[in-house]
Amino acid sequence: MGSANLSPSSSGHIENSQEGLRKGAILFFSISTFFVLLCVVLYGFVYPKLPIVKYYRSKAASEGSKTVSSDLAAAGIRSETEESRQFERKENKELLRENIDYALNLFVIYGLTLSIFLGFLSEDTGKHSLGTWYALVLITMYNVWDLIGRYIPLIKILNLESRKLITTASISRFLFIPAFYFTAKYGTQGWMIMLTSFLGLSNGYLTVCVLTSAPKGYKGPEQNALGNILVLFILGGIFAGVTLDWLWLIGKGW
Repeated sequence: MGSANLSPSSSGHIENSQEGLRKGAILFFSISTFFVLLCVVLYGFVYPKLPIVKYYRSKAASEGSKTVSSDLAAAGIRSETEESRQFERKENKELLRENIDYALNLFVIYGLTLSIFLGFLSEDTGKHSLGTWYALVLITMYNVWDLIGRYIPLIKILNLESRKLITTASISRFLFIPAFYFTAKYGTQGWMIMLTSFLGLSNGYLTVCVLTSAPKGYKGPEQNALGNILVLFILGGIFAGVTLDWLWLIGKGW
């Protein structure tokens, strides 16, 4: 999603011609490639050495997880196998069955978000006076409030842990669809900026609430497996959202 932000950013500053589109595409893929390689390097050499990562990987290994052995070795930590206890881990099907609501919530959250962001925000944003900068302002506001939303659960009283409330909040985000439609048609740029901010805030907030609530009560190996399952549903939601992003073209001759 982060690299996708570069697409309207690059096109907004390059002339609208065949040569301009070619330069924009080259710039987009060059910057995207740089950030991907940077993330790979950081994950391989910096991430394993972080104290918090070492702690949780050691904890998972002590609870019987075998998948973190190579990660611990890369960080210079040797797990003592003779002291490691073996636990029976629940199967992936059982973990999915017990957390199907969390998984579907993540699918819905990202499916809805990506069906609006970026296509709708960069192409169909109603009346405004900011020119090509308008889409960039909306995308920036989305990302800023998405980041803020991810830190809100750190405040204990604001951390949503009830499964029913999380599901209700996730489903209620479908109200964004008519809200964005009517705001683009009748509203001003101020309302669109505010609505985009709420979209980002709710996306980041609910994501963290789900990912921090779901693993509670499980052992390290089960938490790792459940995390992989939830990420799979996030990717599915992203794919579904990007696929449905064309819906903003309805009524425009397509």
